[in-house]
Amino acid sequence: MHAFAQLIDSLIYTRSRNAKLKLIGDYLRATPDPDRGWAMAALTGDLDLPAVKPAVIRGLIEARVDPVLFRLSRDYVGDTAETIALLWPGANDGAGEPLSVSAVVDTLNSLSRSDAPAALAAMLDRMDAEERFALLKMATGALRIGVSARLAKTALANAFGVDVDAVEEVWHAIRPPYAELFDWVEGRGAQPTAADVPVFRPFMLAHPLEELRVDLKYYAAEWKWDGIRVQLVHVGGETRLYSRAGDDITGSFPDVAGAFATPGVLDGELMVKGEFQGGEAASFNALQQRLGRKLVSGKMLSDYPAFVRLYDILFDGSEDLRPLPWSERRKRLESFAGQLDRDRFDVSALIDVEDFAALKEVRAGARDAAIEGVMLKRRDSDYVAGRRTGLWYKWKRDPLTADCVMMYAQRGNGRRSSYYSDYTFGCWTEDGELLPVGKAYSGITDDELKMLDSFVRNHTLNRFGPVREVEKSLVLEIAFDSIHESKRHKSGVAMRFPRIHRIRTDKPAAEADRLETLRRMIT
Repeated sequence: MHAFAQLIDSLIYTRSRNAKLKLIGDYLRATPDPDRGWAMAALTGDLDLPAVKPAVIRGLIEARVDPVLFRLSRDYVGDTAETIALLWPGANDGAGEPLSVSAVVDTLNSLSRSDAPAALAAMLDRMDAEERFALLKMATGALRIGVSARLAKTALANAFGVDVDAVEEVWHAIRPPYAELFDWVEGRGAQPTAADVPVFRPFMLAHPLEELRVDLKYYAAEWKWDGIRVQLVHVGGETRLYSRAGDDITGSFPDVAGAFATPGVLDGELMVKGEFQGGEAASFNALQQRLGRKLVSGKMLSDYPAFVRLYDILFDGSEDLRPLPWSERRKRLESFAGQLDRDRFDVSALIDVEDFAALKEVRAGARDAAIEGVMLKRRDSDYVAGRRTGLWYKWKRDPLTADCVMMYAQRGNGRRSSYYSDYTFGCWTEDGELLPVGKAYSGITDDELKMLDSFVRNHTLNRFGPVREVEKSLVLEIAFDSIHESKRHKSGVAMRFPRIHRIRTDKPAAEADRLETLRRMIT
């Protein structure tokens, strides 16, 4: 456990991508099985310890130190695991028999939810602060140390001289601690395959289109729909539906999974049909009613019927189509989609324009609630994992903006834990009441963060735990992708992806936007 804790600590303070790859690679080469496999599961988000929940961990620390002290410390530090690691009154504080990563995982996986807290506490007693931090991060699945799943897999591939795409191809077919994978990369076993297993395969992704102008002779244009990207897999009589992160969401969308029984693998956008759109796609706000639900009622299935707008085809039966150019895959997709239930599946239409200027005009006029922008796909591109320069581009529509008044502020997490960096903002009603319309923490520079933090500290009216109510005098120009009606908010509206566009110190709060202005933006 000590080596894993050192790895986590080093990764937190390392900015360089290449340095992170080396740190992980060195650890994997020096660490025996199954410790390194469980470490990889933790780094990639595939480690699940159901007996350990954040509430259990909070209960353990509050039984050992003053709960008020813990909460004040958590507010200052900004991270629960780090706070507990430092506050924990360890009897041995690192003394005694060292614990291995596999011993920790095996113990916590073998215990019931009622027995796990005592075992976890006993482990924390035997560790130093650095090890406690690593254990708590690992146990809750909340590492957040600047390492993506792709980067961890790349580090493994680099460390043992194999292709990262080959690792990605079989990753979801092998369970932690990945013994077959390490046997292969170290030459003790055959390369694992995903044959006859409905596994997730990495998506092909797009680069943002900024100042670049592309020649539409080489690119096809289609709408970028505002749902969630999904992969449909039917192999061996079994169907699986995966999110962009590779999470299995089959149980949340049984209506879609049940309608897909043709062997193959498809890439598309999951959405729900709108009640007033004549069966067309509704806004993302409607889709949110179904996201994250493990049990879906009959009423939910009826009120929010899901469907997939198809973008691409990876496999037709057992035939791998990814090496084919996009233009050939498009023909195969249209043919394949003809066999499917039209109520559940359709093909994303191409945008027929002559040149880039015409496309720019079409994009500018697109304010359909379900459209997020435009995709540009090189006609001769094969389907490759990740982002490859020059192949696919995403060109999001210009954001909407509104001038809002800061109302509340809360401390951030990680490197922002010492700053008030999360801001709730509102707009005026016709009666002069200020109602919250959103919350944002992104879009500002470090200097702007310091300026806003200073404003919060010097203009606090009330404190509510980690939250401060501030004087209603600072206007923030907020950019957002779209706005929808919402019954969950007093204002009756909800923004999609709000972020701070500008700090309007030049504008009096009384001149900020009215709620009615936001309601007129609803599509």
